[in-house]
Amino acid sequence: MFDLGGTELLVIGVVALIVVGPKDLPVLFRNVGRYVGKAKGMAREFSYAMNKAADDTGMGDISKTLKTATNPIGSAMDGVKDAARDVTSSLTDVDADSETGKLAAQKAERIEKAKETAKKMQASSARAAAERKAREAQDALEKADAYEAALKADTPKSDT
Repeated sequence: MFDLGGTELLVIGVVALIVVGPKDLPVLFRNVGRYVGKAKGMAREFSYAMNKAADDTGMGDISKTLKTATNPIGSAMDGVKDAARDVTSSLTDVDADSETGKLAAQKAERIEKAKETAKKMQASSARAAAERKAREAQDALEKADAYEAALKADTPKSDT
């Protein structure tokens, strides 16, 4: 809030010493310290109340939803990771010949396919982004060349 360095504090101290006097200076600093402490406490309470109100109104959920909306591939990968973790934890004590074991194996195969699909989606989106950036760079180079050509055409040629 206030940016006070060492020299500013020294000037304030010297002025306070001259104005207030050495006898009453400790009392003044003690009172100033109390007021500063009260102000910090009020600011801390206000900040806590605002954070609590935001949590009560569901802003945390909205924030999580917005993060999911802005990064759908990341949220899909998180879902795949959670599913894989659940499957691997449930597969530890399952007999492979039982129906549960067979279902677990099928589920594990589906999860592996989902992982592959997610990786393909990431690769294709990365490729599309790279191609878009390359097109934009090419367009920018063409514009720069056109501007340079126009600049050369507008400048008079000197006779040497």
